[in-house]
Amino acid sequence: MSQRAREELARRIAGEITLSDDPGATLRKWRTDFDVSQTELAGQLDVSSSVVSDYESGRRESPGIGVVRRTVEALLDIDVDRGGDRLRQHARVLSAGFESDVVHDLREYSTAVPLSTFHEAMGATEIESGDRDRIYGHTVINSIQAISRLSSEEFYRLYGQSTNRALVFTNVTRGESPLVALRVVTPTPNAVVLHGIEEPDLWEHAADLARADGFSLAVATRDLDESLETLRDL
Repeated sequence: MSQRAREELARRIAGEITLSDDPGATLRKWRTDFDVSQTELAGQLDVSSSVVSDYESGRRESPGIGVVRRTVEALLDIDVDRGGDRLRQHARVLSAGFESDVVHDLREYSTAVPLSTFHEAMGATEIESGDRDRIYGHTVINSIQAISRLSSEEFYRLYGQSTNRALVFTNVTRGESPLVALRVVTPTPNAVVLHGIEEPDLWEHAADLARADGFSLAVATRDLDESLETLRDL
């Protein structure tokens, strides 16, 4: 497991907690993202569960940098003891050459996954069916950051090890920008999910582009963190 990935993720978590307007809530977000209970984290820190609860609820004053550092290291140690799933996820994003604010998740599957299963995990509604009904991985992308910061070559790297995957674009308002951006990258993915938008608000030409390029198009509004947690089980 990459030490660079661990150090980079530790800095990201610690920085977000320290700079947050509500450090306790941000600490809670990361703890739940790692699927660690207050009791488990407290045990790793050798404190009582009430200490963790007090920090998260704001009953204790904001944790200092020493407490933040110990907490972050505890979360990472727990993840390593479980097999390092969260660290591997972060390492995949780094190895593809992306910052974590551009790519939320990049995964390869050990076997083909039916597209219907992926849509169910995302809580997505398919608008246009594609030519292929299975995928071998997914990439979840912040659409605003990706479109504004990535070159066409970098955009292609979003496909990871296989283009037979689903691309999920978050922070979507109409879907026009990501779908137009996809037209300059070949080949196209098997599926695209536009997250944060409902069908009535979809760009009027979205289904036409999907049909022309042969990929499945779906929309989803389920909470992103919940969707990412479900996708980890694929």
